Amino acid sequence: MQLHQLKLKRKPKHRKRVGRGGKKGTYSGKGVKGQKSRSGKQPRPGFAGGNDPFYKRFPKKRGSRGSKNIRVGVKMHRLRQKAVPVNLETLEKNFKEGERVSAKILLQKGLIDRIKGRIPKVKILGAGKLTKKLNFQAVELSKSAQEKTGYKPAKPKAIKIKTKKKKVVKKEIIKKAKAPKKTPKPKKKDKR
Repeated sequence: MQLHQLKLKRKPKHRKRVGRGGKKGTYSGKGVKGQKSRSGKQPRPGFAGGNDPFYKRFPKKRGSRGSKNIRVGVKMHRLRQKAVPVNLETLEKNFKEGERVSAKILLQKGLIDRIKGRIPKVKILGAGKLTKKLNFQAVELSKSAQEKTGYKPAKPKAIKIKTKKKKVVKKEIIKKAKAPKKTPKPKKKDKR
């Protein structure tokens, strides 16, 4: 006797195949009849058979904290970056006399990190003492930091834009002398 000649004494029991119709078929977890048991279009999510769906029964809230007056520019507030704070004491330790302080240099020295791949805005706060004179560029300073450093940010100047005025040449309109209208001659009556 060899392996390929071995046979079971009992017949092999085949698994009941599901969802193929016929007498021995079953409902494959779909229940009996109805729209949900059929293939194709299903009722939309939240449909309650014609009753008010649950999302219509909830009380509606208009805004999170009552009515708000939307100011210009406030809509995109969540997209604005907050300035990264840096104290004067950290500048005292890491910078030499007369050195320039900007967001790029603070990033190079490892005092700030990029936010979402971008160099963030920097605000210098007045914690600690600063004995050195530093050159601040494109950096915000708090009031206490301005008092301690004696640095005042330059006020933006109004720029006057010069525009060239176009020379307007007045064209004289020459009126054509209209010829006097010809009056029709009276028709001569035949003398007969």
